[in-house]
Amino acid sequence: MEKIKDYEFWFITGSQFLYGPEALQAVEKDAQEIVDGLNKSNNLPYPVKFKLVATTADNITKVMKDANYDDNVAGVITWMHTFSPAKNWIRGTKLLQKPLLHLATQKLNYIPYDTIDFDYMNLNQSAHGDREYGFINARLRKDNKVISGYWGDEDIQKQIAKWMDVAVGYNESFGIKVVTFADKMRNVAVTDGDKIEAQIKFGWTVDYWGVADLVEEVNAVSDADIDAKYAELQKEYDFVPGDNGDEKFEKSTKYQIREYFALKKFMDDRGYSAFTTNFEDLAGLDQLPGLAVQMLNAEGYGFAGEGDWKTAALDRLMKIIAHNKLTGFMEDYTLDLRKGHEAILGSHMLEVDPTIASTKPRVEVHPLDIGGKDDPARLVFTGSEGDAVDVTMADFGDEFKLISYDVTGNKPEKETPHLPIAKQLWTPKMGWKKGAEAWITAGGGHHTVLSFVVDSEQLTDLSKMFGLTFVDIQ
Repeated sequence: MEKIKDYEFWFITGSQFLYGPEALQAVEKDAQEIVDGLNKSNNLPYPVKFKLVATTADNITKVMKDANYDDNVAGVITWMHTFSPAKNWIRGTKLLQKPLLHLATQKLNYIPYDTIDFDYMNLNQSAHGDREYGFINARLRKDNKVISGYWGDEDIQKQIAKWMDVAVGYNESFGIKVVTFADKMRNVAVTDGDKIEAQIKFGWTVDYWGVADLVEEVNAVSDADIDAKYAELQKEYDFVPGDNGDEKFEKSTKYQIREYFALKKFMDDRGYSAFTTNFEDLAGLDQLPGLAVQMLNAEGYGFAGEGDWKTAALDRLMKIIAHNKLTGFMEDYTLDLRKGHEAILGSHMLEVDPTIASTKPRVEVHPLDIGGKDDPARLVFTGSEGDAVDVTMADFGDEFKLISYDVTGNKPEKETPHLPIAKQLWTPKMGWKKGAEAWITAGGGHHTVLSFVVDSEQLTDLSKMFGLTFVDIQ
């Protein structure tokens, strides 16, 4: 999997010449101390770099231009130490194409009553400097992130960290490439969409490749590589042959490993970070990829079934934001409608992401009553418990919509001995009935990305960065 680059965030402090050079020196010193403190807190996933005390329209415009053209800069953080005339920010802010966080804070978290004087008042003007600066961003319809609070507090630092992850996801989105092996599932509406508009809005490149191109890679995988990976998986997962003979189990599992290496090489050679498969088009393949997909999920590749490229790209994007933890492709499968037990059982035929597993996955081989191919190996496990979000991307022709609700993840109440797949139970926090009615009314699909790491605040931030309609069901 392609490594995320070493991003950084630039810190720009607003001030002016009104109070003299000594005041500006103090502003720079305070700003550098805040940056140093943030970096030393170990609460931020990416470093912050102090850039300058912004005092003129010219130096603000220049630093914003520089941020745009530095590929290592994921976003800009601004702080108004003193009263920074907002007209100075207009041109630079209009030109800025990176995510913007306005940190409304103050160097000290208290009022020094015993020593406070007019010099202190002149220097520490964040209370109204932030409002002057905030007004111009609102006037420019910037819709940027605002975090208000003491910079040294852990909760504020963690809020900054969450925004950083989203900003990196936004930057990385423009490099997401999805390969679709075959087209989407025939006659299905919700998985369709405008690939050109998706590239314009999100930066996603979506390319069709024939299954025959993948088969060439499958046939080229060496037996030695397969044997070595098989031995590695025996240490990582529990192998459960079940009713299969050892020979059939091994053959099926090794074929999935063959598909894993083929898919990985195909994508890595061509720069793809997400993919789709389709059980309606498996010409030349012995099995629908199952374990193969799950192994790639664990490494951070995005995926969705049945040619659903929108969800595959969204999966990859959310994995970036979540650092590939507890986040993966999901599908609404079947329902529990008993009073007090209302829940959705989520799964898929084979390809449930093992990053959400709460139990040690088992490699099992079972028939698959779809696709007409050999019995595929897959990972079987139980999902996780806790607060999560369930998210889908819908294309309405005139706009994309991100649709989401907060859910409570649970484990199934019982085992499913006749359904040998990975499973995740969840219930919308507003209640199943209200959530289902709102989801269906909004046009939300059955393919989603479930994450126990990303939250609704981050989805709001992401939607603002893209200028995307966000339906946050409450």
